[in-house]
Amino acid sequence: MRSQATQSGHRTGKKIASSFGPLKVLLVEDERDIAGNIWDFLERRGHVIDHVVDGERGLARALEGGIDVIVLDLGLPRLDGLELCRRLRAAGDGVPVLMLTARDTLEDCLAGFEVGADDYMVKPFALHELEARIGVLHRRGLPPADAQLQVGDLAYAPATMLARRAGQSMPLTVAQGRILALLMRESPKVLRREDLLHALWGEEGGSFAALHTHVSALRAIIDRPFGSSMLQTIHGIGYRLCVEP
Repeated sequence: MRSQATQSGHRTGKKIASSFGPLKVLLVEDERDIAGNIWDFLERRGHVIDHVVDGERGLARALEGGIDVIVLDLGLPRLDGLELCRRLRAAGDGVPVLMLTARDTLEDCLAGFEVGADDYMVKPFALHELEARIGVLHRRGLPPADAQLQVGDLAYAPATMLARRAGQSMPLTVAQGRILALLMRESPKVLRREDLLHALWGEEGGSFAALHTHVSALRAIIDRPFGSSMLQTIHGIGYRLCVEP
């Protein structure tokens, strides 16, 4: 077992190619057995792993950049996973975050989404599913081809994950950006919850409660400070983005 954080480590065993390209994964996990299993598995699959064992070092490493996906434990020393994610998003960093938790209540999982996590897994979990989830997050975090989307006075640039309204620039998370881009492309049509759910997580995860949490967080960013609502809930059906008459 590796005893030092942030070293990359090396294995001489044969690597097995993953179904997608190699990723740079930041693993923030203080349980060394769990961290070692994740590290060994992902490294054998061709990914490059940085590992830190506490939240303060995890936040510092994340803010250095160069990370494709963060795998983040919820219960960490020095700075817990929720606060780490909150500070990361407050700094304008939209790197995809998959949160690991031993707490399987809906409230605990939604708390992660509320601070900007993109997905979560409850321990124990299958390592192959973990790799599939981080692959989905990475693909959905890649910037689409659209140079910029515009609905009314709201603009969104997928390449930079920055929304702009009334001259104010607003960084979004991967999930928030994907929801906004889908709604803007289809505006003023209503997008069903099922379609948004599949676009965000495919078959690998997510729930209507998680989707609602992401939409609520997005609404707080693009609507609440401006006194008029563009992101509308169509109860029992889905959501739409439109300019109020």
